[in-house]
Amino acid sequence: MKFVRPAALCAALAALPHAALAAPQTASEADLKQLRDQLRELRDSYRQRIDALERRLAEAEARSTSAAVTAAEANRAASVATAAVARVEPAPSRPTSENAFNPAVSLIVDSKFTRLQRDPSTYRIDGFIPSGGEVGPPKKGFSLGESELAFSANVDHLFRGNARFALAEDDGAGVVEVEEVNVETLGLSSGLKLKAGRFLSGVGYLNQQHPHEWDFADAPLAYKAFFGPRLQNDGVQLRWVAPTELFLELGAEVAGGQKFPGAERNRNGAGLWTAFAHLGGDIGASSAWQVGLSHVRTHPRERLFDDNDVSNAFAGRSQTWIADFIYKWAPGGNIRDTYFKLQGEYMWRRESGELTYDVDNLSGASAVSAARLRQSGGYLQAVYQFMPRWRVGVRGDWLRSGSVDLGALSSAELPILAGYDPRRQSAMVDWSPSEFSRLRLQVARDQSRHGEPDNQVWLQYVMSLGAHGAHKF
Repeated sequence: MKFVRPAALCAALAALPHAALAAPQTASEADLKQLRDQLRELRDSYRQRIDALERRLAEAEARSTSAAVTAAEANRAASVATAAVARVEPAPSRPTSENAFNPAVSLIVDSKFTRLQRDPSTYRIDGFIPSGGEVGPPKKGFSLGESELAFSANVDHLFRGNARFALAEDDGAGVVEVEEVNVETLGLSSGLKLKAGRFLSGVGYLNQQHPHEWDFADAPLAYKAFFGPRLQNDGVQLRWVAPTELFLELGAEVAGGQKFPGAERNRNGAGLWTAFAHLGGDIGASSAWQVGLSHVRTHPRERLFDDNDVSNAFAGRSQTWIADFIYKWAPGGNIRDTYFKLQGEYMWRRESGELTYDVDNLSGASAVSAARLRQSGGYLQAVYQFMPRWRVGVRGDWLRSGSVDLGALSSAELPILAGYDPRRQSAMVDWSPSEFSRLRLQVARDQSRHGEPDNQVWLQYVMSLGAHGAHKF
């Protein structure tokens, strides 16, 4: 990247007021528009260069072993302060440590030890169509968890590339899953940003976060039941941040819809559409807030699921609405010693179409019936840092199986859809020696399975290696 010399920068800044004074009193609208455009371009250019210098300073501080903890705390405070004011990450500029052949690389090690009352291989969420995702707890004892390997770099002055892979374990064998691979724009004007490829949807609040960013060891029940456990697709995303005092973001996505609540498809065009809006602001110097509303629409044609070793399928229309909020408090905006965070989300889903029982007709009693489902769920959690590096938190999850009309079918044929309202309560305490490591103890009482409560104990450690950007607000 080419930087402006200090002398030239000062000369340009000094020339601005003289140029404005030299403009004729009767300047035309075209002249005024040209001056405004030049000023906006100059402001954007300076902002990008300041961002690049800040990144270089952060890297230099991180390389200093003697000041590692101080630098980490300063970076965390700076990221929270920036998010409280703007709620949006600036267009990233390429740090000097990145070049065309060496993108930024990070590895997040996320491993767990669990003590469970029930067999995790039989985990299910009664009252809801199985999502088919990794929604159950890990195996008993030690497990690899889901570590992440990420690569990112600016392609040029217009585009940035990102790739993130999940490293997990399935039946004792290592598995690599493509979590995100996408390209996003850097230079669009008017607050627009376009992203294309595979990405985590911008709906809701928690959906955009990766597991190592969560305040608890696992996802809320609502995310597991409705998205299994997060909405991820291949497609295109467009975001727009309004030039207003309050943070206002609008977004929309068009995607393939191959994953739950959609289904595998072999057709041209899109199969999933989303729209979302987020609004946020500050309350004095110590508090910040954000609220959001999202909508997800898809049309699965043959969404398969198993129940009592019988393969079934749903085809029809699926719509999900999400309302989310978060409130953060820290004395004077300084999160180093104390802060409090309260967040929650509520989801409700409406599905209508046809339900096919025993698709393979193995029982000789295959049947097709109209089906309507009206279901909801949510979570509410609070996290409090009571002293530097130490936090405690509680979370309550709930689901409502609601109105399930299976037409000619009965709950005897589809027992998993029998009326039931799963719920779960969790509590955690964690310790973060620095911004790059965290140790967590979590206990939970999970009542996802009707009549089979599961008392759980989780021990988790999360370690961040390599370059890792600040988390979103």
